[in-house]
Order: sequence, then structure tokens, then C-alpha cells
Amino acid sequence: MPARATSLDLRPAGPDTATTIGAMTGLNEAIDDFFLARMPRKHSRHTLDAYRRDLAAIIAELETATGRSVEQLAVSDLDVKTLRRAFAGISHQSAATISRTWSTWNQLFAFLVAEQVLPGNPMAAIEKPRVPKSRPKAITGDDSIERLIIAASKGRQGARDPWPERDFAVIITLLTCGLRLSELLDLTMRSIDGAPGDRVIGVRGKGNKERTVPLEPEVEEIISTYIESRLRRFPGRIGPGDALFVANSGEPMKRGALQYLVDQLYREAGIRTKVPSGALVHALRHTFATSLARNGASGTELQRLLGHESLATTQRYVDATAREIRQAARSNDAYRALRKATVTPSTE
Repeated sequence: MPARATSLDLRPAGPDTATTIGAMTGLNEAIDDFFLARMPRKHSRHTLDAYRRDLAAIIAELETATGRSVEQLAVSDLDVKTLRRAFAGISHQSAATISRTWSTWNQLFAFLVAEQVLPGNPMAAIEKPRVPKSRPKAITGDDSIERLIIAASKGRQGARDPWPERDFAVIITLLTCGLRLSELLDLTMRSIDGAPGDRVIGVRGKGNKERTVPLEPEVEEIISTYIESRLRRFPGRIGPGDALFVANSGEPMKRGALQYLVDQLYREAGIRTKVPSGALVHALRHTFATSLARNGASGTELQRLLGHESLATTQRYVDATAREIRQAARSNDAYRALRKATVTPSTE
């Protein structure tokens, strides 16, 4: 049998891959076949990278727990006791990270059970942390968004090579379209479609699901101004498959560069303390959603615009807005006075 890949790459093992995996299948071989079986789903690059990280994290712990390298591990070695030790090794991670990692391994073992490699899924005996429902991490402050937009229109003042047209277009696209970080980076020139005044932006979201978001004329003009500035910086034709947003080098913008850009503009606007901890780019998506909910968008409308698979995920924005309205109502002076008042009982 030909040698199998020993790294967690996503390349098929070869045309001679067996349909039914034997009981002593190597772990690397099982992972190769797992990814091969999922290829028709056309997962995004970011989803595949997340799977790979989750698998690698536990494999590192399995190597420590067993004293063997991944090349020496077989699927049959992964009993409940060994897996518990491996998951205990990542207990320092957040509940959300452990839960996602658990789900990835659960999918792998479910595949192996379906392929009749294992009689049952051992993940049923591995505790999965309960992840508390998080409230939306929207930017706070009545004038924070206005300050951010003004700061973005001027660009990063301390930058060695300022590009305000690009910075402004990035912030406005995130604020008005509610995109995830990966969705913005995946945009190409052909993502913008439709007639002038009726443009939409095509977005490829989680699970490779596509949706369209309206692009209002004001935003269309801002993006056009950015593209014109890009052509001045990098003369030549821009192809339809080229990345919409690029770094100062002209190369497609990367994850770290986008996060840095957004963080710097928060600081320029003086609203860094108004951004929830652990949220940078995602805070703009949450701000988009809560703003729409506050102004009357229905759960179904939000679900479509955000690309959520479940309406329950979208509902938290509606619920959060309801809480904000209640809190605002309680700021009424009458409530403050009411706390000091007591009713004098009537006398018969």
C-alpha cells in the first residue's frame, strides 16, 4: 500500500484510497479520508483551516498521552480514556474553543462509524462544555459610530503610507453590510453586481453558503472612489477575480492586516474603550445587526442579511435590543422618583 501523508493537509491520499477503512487504519489515513468524503460540501478555506486546527490540537495531546507520534497512532488506539486525557490537555482553552474542537472530533468519529471502521462513537463519553449564550458585542456610545466614520474618512494619521480611501471603504462596507472578517477578505471585484443604484454585494458565508446584501448608492460611491485610488497606486487593469480589498503592497489583504487596520481606526476615533473585549472586526457586524434590530428589522430579515443558518442565532440581536429599550425606559425620571416614594395606606 502506498505511503500516506503524515501531515494534516487536505490533499486526497490518491486514487487508490479504499472505500472501507480497516479497523487498524492509521489516524492520518482516517483524517485524509474524512476530508476526502467532505469535499463535495465545498467548505470554505476558513472552515477547513478551523477543522485542521481542531484536529491538530488534540493530536498534539494524543502524542503526549500515548508517547507515540501521529504516524504511529491507529484509530483503534483512540479509546475513551485516551481521548479524555487529550481533551483535558486543552482545558485551559475557552469553553467555545473546546466545544468547537469536540464537535470536529465528533464529526470525524461519526464518519468512521458510518464507514464501519468503529462500532461506536467514543465522543459520547467525552464531556462537552456548555457554552453560555453570548450577548451581541456591539460598539457602545451614542456617538461612537459617527466618530469612527469621521476618523476612517481621514485615514490612519500615523500610518507611513496613508490610504484613507481604502480605510474608509473597509469600515463603511463592514458597517453597512454586516460581514464577517473572512467574508470581507473573500470579496472579489466580481462580488459587486447589479445596475448602478441597485447594486448588491455577493457574499460567501459559513458553509460556503451564498447570500446578497444591498449596496446603497452612498456605499457604492465610496467603494468606487477607493478603486479609483487603487488604480492610481497600481496602474493596470484589475481583473474580476482579484481581491476587492488589498494591502498597501497591492496584495490581497490578510486577516492580521485587517484586524490591525480596524483597531487603529478605533484608536484614531477615541472609541477603543467602547469596543467589547475580544471583538474587533466582529464588533462592526454586531453593531450592524443591533442597529437594524433597533430600527425595526424583523428576525427573518436579519437572518437573511447576516447569513445565519438558524433564526435562533439571529434572535439574540432582537432580544438584546428589547433589553436596551427596557433599560432606556427605566431611565425615565419618574422611575427614579418612584423609588423614593411610598404609598400611604388609606384609612377606612
